[in-house]
Amino acid sequence: MKADLTFEYRLRDVGYCCIAGVDEAGRGAWAGPVVAGAVILPLDRFDLGRALATVNDSKQLTAPAREALLPQIMEIAVAAGVGQASHAEIDELGIVPATRLAMQRALDALSVAPDALLTDSIRLPQVTLPITPLTKGDERSLSIAAASIIAKVLRDQHMQQLDAEYPQYGFLVNKGYGTALHRKALRECGPSDVHRMSFAPMATLQQRAEDEQA
Repeated sequence: MKADLTFEYRLRDVGYCCIAGVDEAGRGAWAGPVVAGAVILPLDRFDLGRALATVNDSKQLTAPAREALLPQIMEIAVAAGVGQASHAEIDELGIVPATRLAMQRALDALSVAPDALLTDSIRLPQVTLPITPLTKGDERSLSIAAASIIAKVLRDQHMQQLDAEYPQYGFLVNKGYGTALHRKALRECGPSDVHRMSFAPMATLQQRAEDEQA
């Protein structure tokens, strides 16, 4: 499946002109923030599909391909915004509300106000704009795919920075996700200040530590 502009053009045909695609990165990670991107593409540009022909779901692209596409997307977009929710906010609110918060912040960061949204499945009850949540939206909508690339590249860069502070967890490679080496590091070192303590692996470690102290 290749992301295209079908859903954007459907919304444009019924009167919406500024349609933002929204997506997140890092929702399932064990450490670090969840990051959201929001993108409004110029639907009046006749060659838009060709100009962004290699844009697709960020998970289907290599890291170098995503990094090369980021400046291209930013140059072509009418507006782009980024928002995040920290590991502490994830622990306080839960991952779904925190993801919605990151998406709201990405929308707030747009320099142009959208009049409709396309999202990758998630609903945003706090947003009053018309929203079309699409299953596997990052594989179907070019705007969502572009947002997914922005979110993924910027989150990966953030995790690379955290790797310098916490090298024992392998954030440079795993970006905070639950690989076998990450799990091994947690057993040996315990969680760091940027781990999501509400997630099961950390909660299990914490419970084990409490049981050993009892």
